[in-house]
Amino acid sequence: MENKLQALRVLIEKETTERYNKIYPHITGECLKNSTNVRIKPGQKYIKIDVGNSGKYMVEISTQNIYGIKGYGVIHCGHYYGNLNTIDQYYWGDYTAFKKN
Repeated sequence: MENKLQALRVLIEKETTERYNKIYPHITGECLKNSTNVRIKPGQKYIKIDVGNSGKYMVEISTQNIYGIKGYGVIHCGHYYGNLNTIDQYYWGDYTAFKKN
């Protein structure tokens, strides 16, 4: 599971950085890195995925399903983004992930 989480981290960072470079070409260096940095924080039942300074996704450990959040540490069951085996089917660089065509 650790390899899958790292693959998701790399994908989110890459796609978010690409999007920021298109929309905000003047933002570079440390500011860009701080805005696109992805941190993984393990917990008992869920793994939190933070982008920049905010929580963004949570992965349920038992199912490896990926959800958005209602508030920090609280999953939003209505915002489902596949699981760790289907991360390539989603675009992660936008405000929220969405399924690719």
